Amino acid sequence: QVQLVESGGGLVQAGGSLRLSCAASGRTFSSYAMGWFRQAPGQEREFVAAITWTGSKIYYRNSVKGRFTISRDNAKNLVYLQMDSLKPEDTAVYYCAAGSAGVVTTDYVYWGQGTQVTVSS
Repeated sequence: QVQLVESGGGLVQAGGSLRLSCAASGRTFSSYAMGWFRQAPGQEREFVAAITWTGSKIYYRNSVKGRFTISRDNAKNLVYLQMDSLKPEDTAVYYCAAGSAGVVTTDYVYWGQGTQVTVSS
């Protein structure tokens, strides 16, 4: 069992940066790939980034490549999403998830409650 809690969301102007954190509890955290998803109002939840349990493989959706960076610290049970050059279209609730490093929601077993990111123009 893994419990996930996101933090770090907020309101930022376009071009700004935010760093999301996901704190995991549970002894098996390091055996899971971790992903970030987001969901805007009226939209489906979409893949943002994923990292394997060793950190050796990382995946991004095309629209965030070069702007977002996913990382993890297995010793601290933490996953991060550094978001730079933010755009208004990045506005969404961001979710942390633990699973198998896929790009669809069904690849993940455990989910956090989400943190709101709002980018003003």
